[in-house]
Amino acid sequence: MKLEHLGEALVTTAAFTVTGLILFAFAFWLIAKLTPFSIRKEIEEDHNTALAIIIAGVIIGTAIVIGSAVSG
Repeated sequence: MKLEHLGEALVTTAAFTVTGLILFAFAFWLIAKLTPFSIRKEIEEDHNTALAIIIAGVIIGTAIVIGSAVSG
């Protein structure tokens, strides 16, 4: 990569990062709104490992989809 393209690459990377984080935050917010219980309480206070694994799966799945969309 040539040095003159570095600025363009940094701006593009920052734009995709911000877009990915916004989409991730929206996905997590949607999950929190759709569940009839408090996710934070279930995981932190009640130590609900199954729920934590489900949330981790959603996070990984969202990251894979966003990564695929970014890479083309």
